Amino acid sequence: MQAASNNRSLSTFREEGRLARRIRRGVLLSAAIAAAGAMIVAPAQAEPGIPGFGPGIPGFGPGIPGFGPGSAAVSTDPAPEANFAPPAINIDDGETVGVAQPIIITFQEPVTDHATAEKAIKITSSKEAPGHFYWFSDKQVRWRPYDFWPDNTDVKVVAGGTTSSFRIGDALITTADDNTKTITVTRNGEVVMEMPTSMGKPKYETPNGIYIVGERQRKMIMDSSTYGVPIDAPEGYKLEVEYATRLSNSGIFVHAAPWSVGQQGVSNASHGCLNVSTENARWFFENAQKGDPVIVQNTSGGTLNSRDGLGDWN
Repeated sequence: MQAASNNRSLSTFREEGRLARRIRRGVLLSAAIAAAGAMIVAPAQAEPGIPGFGPGIPGFGPGIPGFGPGSAAVSTDPAPEANFAPPAINIDDGETVGVAQPIIITFQEPVTDHATAEKAIKITSSKEAPGHFYWFSDKQVRWRPYDFWPDNTDVKVVAGGTTSSFRIGDALITTADDNTKTITVTRNGEVVMEMPTSMGKPKYETPNGIYIVGERQRKMIMDSSTYGVPIDAPEGYKLEVEYATRLSNSGIFVHAAPWSVGQQGVSNASHGCLNVSTENARWFFENAQKGDPVIVQNTSGGTLNSRDGLGDWN
């Protein structure tokens, strides 16, 4: 009886060992598939593929059957069909932009079912960047990370037949501090430039907040009548400026202001713009790019409107 009992125990142990090995393989495979699926499917995150797996998941041969060599696993549920025609995406294929650049998707016709539209938009990136959608109107949805994009990240957006693959460049972050009347620029955490500035004077204070670099113009005409102040009024003006870098759609720029060099770093004399010398305006014009953040702080001008168009981070 004892010998028979021992034989049954050995057989049981062997069977349990085989079962345990199958379970371990199944758990590892399930975990790998789940992890890969999470990276690709979540529509409200720009997340990377699984690093280090190369042409397949280690221990499982050249790849998981059906997924193709080097491809990540995808949810077995069919991708939702887009409820919109191919839209416009604000970042061109192959373009490089700054770490504060939101993705702006503009539809041909109004989209009222926002949830379905969001599920049909896929955003992936080479570095993890969780974020969220927010709607400006039924014809425009935007997406940005919760924090600035990681520097030097590749991003791909697929939306209803429109695709854009672009790159986030260096983290060029500018801070304009009204306490010191100084603009400080860092690149990937290192200070690369400091310049004195003169911001908005009383009644024209520059709003605080995070601005996003927009267009750049070598020369442009600035006209006070565009925001309701006649040119011939005491505070009116119409003049040509050089090296103008737009920070807001409400009309705030970094630009050359040789007439206020004596006040730059000392007092505020502008109508809201960040006045700097011609040399410093040229440096900023040549180094800043679309999507770079400019942080204005310690003014008495309130906060930049988040619906400005370049105020998404406020």
